[in-house]
Amino acid sequence: MVNFDLTSSVSHDPKELVGTWTLVSVVTEMDGKEFDAYGPNAKGLLVFDADGRYSIIFIAGGLPDFASGNRSSATADESKAVVAGSLAHFGTYVVDEVDKSFTFQIDRATFPNWDGRHNKRAFSIRGDKLHFTDPHASGGGVATTIFERAKHGR
Repeated sequence: MVNFDLTSSVSHDPKELVGTWTLVSVVTEMDGKEFDAYGPNAKGLLVFDADGRYSIIFIAGGLPDFASGNRSSATADESKAVVAGSLAHFGTYVVDEVDKSFTFQIDRATFPNWDGRHNKRAFSIRGDKLHFTDPHASGGGVATTIFERAKHGR
């Protein structure tokens, strides 16, 4: 698990969310066990714009190539690995400064059960790290996600 820099103050300022963030980790707790939801080499990106729109994507490291070279003719195992190893959604977001949360107002998602839903996340920012929790993760359990503010040129 990634820890925050304890020398930095914690912020819940919605203006500090705006920008591009890169994935550090997603740790899920389920049935008393913790696991890295997308594996050790996962990549991800979260973008909050100043007009209230967002986009987020998670992709596990080591996803299989499709033997056919065509995603429309993937095998069941190839498709299952990609579905289990990735998640993306986009829409608008609203910040509640009082309870230190933001809500993804999801337009579309690769997990279709979330299309049109509003998913609330408690959040904090410490230094260049954004930390939020999802009490109802798409794969089950409670997910704790950490993103780091993207550095120029990275």
